[in-house]
Amino acid sequence: MERSFYQFALKYRGKLEADDYSRFAEAMFLDHSFPKTATDFDRLSKYIEEKAHPVMKASTFDDMWEEYTGE
Repeated sequence: MERSFYQFALKYRGKLEADDYSRFAEAMFLDHSFPKTATDFDRLSKYIEEKAHPVMKASTFDDMWEEYTGE
């Protein structure tokens, strides 16, 4: 089974020096309505644009998505 974007992004949590990825991952972790099992770009992108915390920037998501799909 393919791991979800959420599972992929969790590896960025807890950096000593926060960056965009770690801030995104932390906000995602604390967002209880984040679609944790999603592997679909459109579903995740729509959620981030419409409902996500401002720390979860669409540009950061796009960069992380490229890394996620390139694994």
